[in-house]
Amino acid sequence: MKKVGLYFGTFNPFHIGHLIIANHLTEHTDLEEVWLVITPQSPFKKKNSLLENHHRFELVYRATEEYEKLKPCDVEFKLPQPNYTSKTLAELRDSHPDSSFALIMGEDNLVNFHKWKNYETILEHHEVYVCPRTTKSEIPEQFQDHPKIFATDTPIMEISSTLIREMIKSGKNVTPLLQHKVWEYIDEMNFYR
Repeated sequence: MKKVGLYFGTFNPFHIGHLIIANHLTEHTDLEEVWLVITPQSPFKKKNSLLENHHRFELVYRATEEYEKLKPCDVEFKLPQPNYTSKTLAELRDSHPDSSFALIMGEDNLVNFHKWKNYETILEHHEVYVCPRTTKSEIPEQFQDHPKIFATDTPIMEISSTLIREMIKSGKNVTPLLQHKVWEYIDEMNFYR
């Protein structure tokens, strides 16, 4: 079975921090591919600040087309809103029986993982790869030394999509923070201005 890591995000926009983390995981762990699962609407975020789904998919596609181990994934576009990770994972297990899927999350998300819908089911069927954050969090005891939860040494990227949107709006140069094809599309479509 092919081992695939799932990196969820609104990717609004997809930036080099996302790209560096995803690529690092394919090069330094046993994940053979990382699929970038574009979230149409998180239960925790307002939708009005998001670019339309197909535009964010296009940004991820353009950023990753030269990386054979990285793939954009629109599975959540077809699922009922709001999306829950447990349902997405079940859908992927059904539609890709030749692959095993691992969840990629930041250390800050692991702190609240016990509040996720069906988190026990997720852990029953999937491994979790945890990326470090600058702010150290108190990991709940139930997730410490868990046989399915792995700490990774991915670089800590302090780049935020929110900051990039604000910089574009105020006319600042964001090109070092975005893969060049991503910036071309954002500029051409006049996004975030």
